[in-house]
Amino acid sequence: MDKQVEGAASRPDAVPVRGGVATWACMAGFPPAVIFPFTPAERYGSRSIYEFQMLMYRPLYWYGRRGSLEMDFDLSLADEPVWEPDGRTCTVRIKPWKWSNGETVCADNVMLFMHMLRRKATRFGLYVAGYFPDNLVSFEKVADDAVRFTFDKVYSKRWVLFNQLTMITPFPKAWDRTADGPADASNDPDQVEAVYDYLMAENGNPVAEGNEHRTRWADSPIWSVVNGPWRLKSFTLDAAVTFVPNEHYSGPNPAHLDEFRQVPTDTDEAQFEVMRERGPRGEDSIQVGFLPLGAGEQPDGDPTVGGPNPLGAGYTLHPQVTFAINFMALNFSNPTISGHLIRQPYLRQALQSCIDQEYGEREIYRGYGWAQTGPVPILPRNEFVAPDLRTGYGRWPFNLERARALLADNGWDVSRTPAVCVRPGTGPGEAGEGIPAGTELSLSLRYADGRPALARLMKQFAADAAKAGIELRLEAVIGSVLVAEDGPGPGRPWDISNWGGGWQYNLPTGENLFQSDATANFSNYRDARADELIARTVTTDDLAALYEYQEYLAEQVPVLLLPTTPRRVFEVASHLRGFAPVNPYGLQNPENWYYVEDAG
Repeated sequence: MDKQVEGAASRPDAVPVRGGVATWACMAGFPPAVIFPFTPAERYGSRSIYEFQMLMYRPLYWYGRRGSLEMDFDLSLADEPVWEPDGRTCTVRIKPWKWSNGETVCADNVMLFMHMLRRKATRFGLYVAGYFPDNLVSFEKVADDAVRFTFDKVYSKRWVLFNQLTMITPFPKAWDRTADGPADASNDPDQVEAVYDYLMAENGNPVAEGNEHRTRWADSPIWSVVNGPWRLKSFTLDAAVTFVPNEHYSGPNPAHLDEFRQVPTDTDEAQFEVMRERGPRGEDSIQVGFLPLGAGEQPDGDPTVGGPNPLGAGYTLHPQVTFAINFMALNFSNPTISGHLIRQPYLRQALQSCIDQEYGEREIYRGYGWAQTGPVPILPRNEFVAPDLRTGYGRWPFNLERARALLADNGWDVSRTPAVCVRPGTGPGEAGEGIPAGTELSLSLRYADGRPALARLMKQFAADAAKAGIELRLEAVIGSVLVAEDGPGPGRPWDISNWGGGWQYNLPTGENLFQSDATANFSNYRDARADELIARTVTTDDLAALYEYQEYLAEQVPVLLLPTTPRRVFEVASHLRGFAPVNPYGLQNPENWYYVEDAG
């Protein structure tokens, strides 16, 4: 019995119980869309990866250790990289964990992933042109359990570990096949294309909204080969997911529960009402749900700690404060007049000046929110935030008069809403390239449906923007549809998009989110100076480079910053233990959970 269960047994009021079923309420509108852990940008997010894929297929490195922003080498498939004196070459030794079909996790599994990444990088959500794997001179198998990576220059070792090597998920030999049978892409990169096509066909269309193809995942001879503590038992048409323990799991902390279920909900309030009505022990009850933002209050000024619980003693609050920022994406590549508008810095600055973050913190999120001042997360507390961005509301705090002045000073008549362009052109005091006289300042804003607090924030933003002369046309959209349609890439017609989140960082250097042509650059933002500053952050551990980068981005407003909140304020059944501490990167370990019963 592991330490957590031993710790529970030492308490006089609780006796640990092995087995049982834990049910988790999912956030509305986001079923897992991809099981193949080579996730494209249009589906790259916590729901498919951290809360689904990683339960079955462990990444090479597990980030987040006992609630801290550290790497957990105990839960990783590989030991800490060993660097050679040149500072460019490291060797990664892989632990002999087992796949559920009896294979040993090995260097060939890493090589299969790396060959696929080399050939299909643009279809992987974390790919950034010029970085991994483009920045490798070579990668090679040097032993059955070791792979050597040689980079094109000296980079920050911390950055390589957190932002490059964490991209790797070893693929079993059982996946090295095509529709015609076994292949050898582990050794022959020319076979990658056919292997990739086969695996994506087994996954199904990643942007399809229906779940029919996902119901076949549990019985697939491909996806049933796992090395994590869980395997998929079922995926229903309504997106209910059931995991059972992987009986062949060879890593630390095997599962205590008999089943782990993830159930869909229509709205935040719907799952909360189930918990309120049924409690944590009733039929079809929920053991891990969440407090809808705005439904509870944190009166002490610390959003990392749960406040009074509306559900009472049956549940315990655990705010999921992750190393993330919340924002709305702006479509710089929109081919319509909207794209010309968004590419004007003064307009983005005016929009940011219309977002009342303090109101969101206080009135909407009721203490479970905090101001986001720039592109680096404020919480959990960390050394990476530039000193002058650690407090306050950033470069462009809420100020409607300033917003109106920015527009008026750049060629807009703000005496009406929507404002009208009266000074076209590209000179000082003119509206900017591609904006003709008579253009009305009107943009669409699509946001995730089923999130009442988010809807309230968006309506307040639209009302405030209208006072500055900006018309925002609001539309609530199912979350999974929103992220599929409003993703990165040229030629898409959306203007502003808010899926109710933002970006979850490992190390906040910005290349994934703001580097030109990065596959997860949701705003399609391009800026040569930003690219230059990002490049500096990855080659040094000197925080001054990171500070300079984020100060520039805070001024430029490549995305619209929103109050950041816990991803969820978890409501966890009080008799379910092992849940805390919460992983600050959003990864989940339900294998650590176990029930206790009252002694007596």
